[in-house]
Amino acid sequence: MKSVTIKDIKYHVIALPLVELLKTSFGAEPYKSAIIIEVVTESGLTGWGETALKTKPSYGAETVLTALHITRDFLIPKLIGKTISSPTEVHALVESVRGNHHAHAGIESAIWDVLAKANDMRLADYFAHHLPEGHTPRDSIVAGVSIGIQDTIEEQIAIIKKRVDEGYKRIKLKIAPGWDIEVAQAVREHFPDIMLMLDANSAYTLEDTEHLKKLDQFNLIMIEQPLSYDDIYEHSKLQPQIETPICLDESIYSAHDWQIALALGAGKILNLKPTRVGGYAESLKLYELCVENDNPLWVGGMLETGIGRAANVAFASLPGVTLPSDISATNRYFDPDITEPPFVLNDDSTLSVPDGIGIGVDVQRDRIEEAKALWNENNPFTPLWDK
Repeated sequence: MKSVTIKDIKYHVIALPLVELLKTSFGAEPYKSAIIIEVVTESGLTGWGETALKTKPSYGAETVLTALHITRDFLIPKLIGKTISSPTEVHALVESVRGNHHAHAGIESAIWDVLAKANDMRLADYFAHHLPEGHTPRDSIVAGVSIGIQDTIEEQIAIIKKRVDEGYKRIKLKIAPGWDIEVAQAVREHFPDIMLMLDANSAYTLEDTEHLKKLDQFNLIMIEQPLSYDDIYEHSKLQPQIETPICLDESIYSAHDWQIALALGAGKILNLKPTRVGGYAESLKLYELCVENDNPLWVGGMLETGIGRAANVAFASLPGVTLPSDISATNRYFDPDITEPPFVLNDDSTLSVPDGIGIGVDVQRDRIEEAKALWNENNPFTPLWDK
């Protein structure tokens, strides 16, 4: 396999308007924020990655501005001039920069893209190259859709109907105390056969166990991260008391975390967000661990632009990803996106894996510039170094 030498790494902080706001137990943000990473090699190849984050430390501890600081001042200087033959080498080059998984993931994902391009491979096939035989990617992935908290049950039912009519066969609903049992019951009355899961985003405690038991009647695929965002232990106390499988999200940052969760019986399903675990190298470790233990696995999202979405689609095409992933069509989020062509939902609730090398989509530089301008106009936070 060919190696690359990194000549330069650029970063672009962007904001994209959302087609619809996604309201969770954290609240809602008016636009999609991210740091787009551009890696340029000595031979002139360009690789693209995405640091998908919020402006506030809500989903996790990182924000756009903290990731910008880590990326600019610590990660990039360690990689300029380095010759890399596999993205799995990146961790060793930057391991002195602890934590900050989203920042790490943005840089690493751009290197995955540029190395796949250097070797004339689709990113999906390049992922499979780093796995044992028998993990040939599929040509499409089964897509699910995530729906935020609405103002009324009637509005919730209406937006679900809209997504079902569009072709989505798996629906994920955000819930919170006071917006759970009654909502699930209404949804099941209107849609008795859809694949349904609920995402609590850490809104409950063990004291809510009896309340959460009431969700068992609704034939859910799973309930996602019901307890604290950093907890594994208390989830192990909840899972034996409810029939609905627990899916862990925010509390799993590494393959080691998932091993602990499995040993304790804290959950049965993993939501794998590559940006949360520091990138695709660690994601492959988690993937292999799930395959080894026959754990249901799906790929979650952070409202990624087409750059991050394309990479996640490539990863979700691996055969060990066994459940519909939170990777919806482009028109669910952006109009337009910063890449072409858009991801379109097929009639069978799937998205096609791009055919081109690397991430397989074309980055539109003029749209990146527009998104950078929107960030500069709307960013309420001024970095300390700019004051």
